[in-house]
Amino acid sequence: MKIHAGFTIGYECVQPTPMLLTLNIHPSRRVDLLTEQVLEFDQQIEAWGYTDDFGNACTRIVAPAGITTISTSFDIYDSGQPDVIPVDAVQHEIKDLPDDVLVFLLGSRYCDTDRLADFAWETFSATKPGWTRVQAITDFVHGHIRFDYMNADLLRTAHGGYTDRTGVCRDFAHLAITLCRCMNIPARYCTGYLGDIGVPKDPAPMDFSAWFEVYLGGHWHTVDARHNTPRIGRILMATGRDATDVAISTAFGPARLAQFEVVTDEIVTGDTLPPMPLISSSGTDSEIAPGPRP
Repeated sequence: MKIHAGFTIGYECVQPTPMLLTLNIHPSRRVDLLTEQVLEFDQQIEAWGYTDDFGNACTRIVAPAGITTISTSFDIYDSGQPDVIPVDAVQHEIKDLPDDVLVFLLGSRYCDTDRLADFAWETFSATKPGWTRVQAITDFVHGHIRFDYMNADLLRTAHGGYTDRTGVCRDFAHLAITLCRCMNIPARYCTGYLGDIGVPKDPAPMDFSAWFEVYLGGHWHTVDARHNTPRIGRILMATGRDATDVAISTAFGPARLAQFEVVTDEIVTGDTLPPMPLISSSGTDSEIAPGPRP
């Protein structure tokens, strides 16, 4: 299938303000682009790109005083298949993990493993290691947190989400990631686009979305604790330890969000039936691009 996606975001700064932007799609998805995906600014701004330590395509700017509008619009190819369910994906012994995966076992800014380790082992140690354990954690988080956009809190950690039992998609992801790490399953945070494709239309305004990936059977696998069901049309933007690493913007000074619009829609060219969820018996083909709404 083809998907049209993009955004228009405005920031108001009281003075020239350096900013880091993580607003491009992930390099792994650029091969699927049907049109260019570039960041556009409504005024003359010097912008230069770099690749961060997690392989994300980032941009540096100095936003001038006043309102700066950033936008992008693109079409992209997608397989049209839902997230793969890697039922036979095995959990690695820590000694067998690649060196670059080890960081995703550690606590981080929003994933306070030290505060949830005892609970995790008491609750999930009896589950079968591997995908079965990941699914048990995902089921718990999905049922434990109530989604409420009005209860979003940028300071809430995984333990806070566990205690408050409310939040947005980043809270689902942070809690699930933390519990996985407590159980020695490498897990990383993902952000990107996820439209209402193959599901009933959500009347709430579109937003970017958060989900996570776990490292099992030698591959990273997409998991979504907020929806807890395979979804179609994820477009990955960035991965990292938690929301800190993939923030869409980091401003080094006051910056007020003045405009925020996100679009993610299937380009319909004919009547098609939604595909059935994929079940993977080997876990070797499940690293597909991930997706949006908070």
